[in-house]
Amino acid sequence: MRQDLSMVESVAAREDYLAVVATTRANGTVQATVVNAGIITHPISEQRVVAFVTYGAAKKAHLRARPWATLTFRTGWQWITVEGDAELMGPDDPVLDPERTRLLLRDTFRAAGGDHDDWTEYDRAMQRERRAAVLVTPARIYSN
Repeated sequence: MRQDLSMVESVAAREDYLAVVATTRANGTVQATVVNAGIITHPISEQRVVAFVTYGAAKKAHLRARPWATLTFRTGWQWITVEGDAELMGPDDPVLDPERTRLLLRDTFRAAGGDHDDWTEYDRAMQRERRAAVLVTPARIYSN
């Protein structure tokens, strides 16, 4: 998987780390949105995973009930898809202590191409908006 995640990183970086993420609703239909996502090291397993930050109540509810996500990155006609188990880590999903959660949200944002002029304000916004990092451990990676 390490080499495949390198390929994911390569495609993601060329298109500002934009990806379509798909989750499954209770009725089995798919919810898809666009996010910025990147590759980070999982803070517990230390495996490389695909991660993004979300605040969407529907997406978080879907992932809590059915913890599986699919992300597709593309640049031009080249695309690569990652499917896998999804884990939420944020103030409403306290897997980590608050300080490690704060740093994880920053690391996830940076890995997805983000930067911030005021990290203290970023931290406050993440807490206020109840944002969570979504970590997807790859089970399958495929591309054209």
